[in-house]
Amino acid sequence: MNIQGQAALVTGGGSGLGEATARELARMGAKVAVLDLNLANAERVAADIGAEFGDGCAVAVQCNVSDPESMAQAIATAAAAHGPARILMQIAGIGTAKRVVGKDGKAAPLEEFAKVINVNLIGTYNAARLFAEACAKLDALEDGAKGVMVFTASVAAFDGQVGQQAYSASKAGVAGMTLPMARDLAQHGIRVCTIAPGLFKTPLLASLPEPVQQSLAASIPFPARLGKPSEFAELACHIVSNNHLNGEVIRLDGALRMAPR
Repeated sequence: MNIQGQAALVTGGGSGLGEATARELARMGAKVAVLDLNLANAERVAADIGAEFGDGCAVAVQCNVSDPESMAQAIATAAAAHGPARILMQIAGIGTAKRVVGKDGKAAPLEEFAKVINVNLIGTYNAARLFAEACAKLDALEDGAKGVMVFTASVAAFDGQVGQQAYSASKAGVAGMTLPMARDLAQHGIRVCTIAPGLFKTPLLASLPEPVQQSLAASIPFPARLGKPSEFAELACHIVSNNHLNGEVIRLDGALRMAPR
């Protein structure tokens, strides 16, 4: 699919991998809706994109991906600004670390596990189903294509570390539903792929002490550095542009395999 002129939704677009993806889409000529729970962050990114690429090419929308009404309203708001979207970059997510049995001997709170699953897995499905409903109604383009969805998993889906039960389970769920959803939506001309990033220099990792960052980078075979958000964004946009990429989970990790802890 040619990204030029297409309307795109980027959840989690107010920072990190989502921000980089929103900027790359705009650079390639898309009309970008920056969706984020933090409206101030979304507005900052949308304003920056507008200043660089022209007024009207980006809009900020507050959105909770795990809330059906919030997600539906965000899609409608974006469509009112840019027309129906053919591209969904589902990047919003959260992460926590909690041992099953803590040092105090108590079991981890169930509500904390449920929250991560609700945002990362159910939120991804919620965004996908509502986007697909609207996208399926559009006219087909080349190869019968109507739209593309790119989800975000993590290498933790495959080699999660101690304490990452909730995060790993949620991301494994995203990876696991990629192929069946691609098969399901093939009849509607909607492709589905997932990126499983490794260690990237997001605001969270960049806030860690430099020795910690260097230690993390040294665990990556090659290149031995943290991933750049721009590299994630480039892959996400390539997936959109390459019509034969479908139903695939792609690790983007410099050959990293996570140690137990």
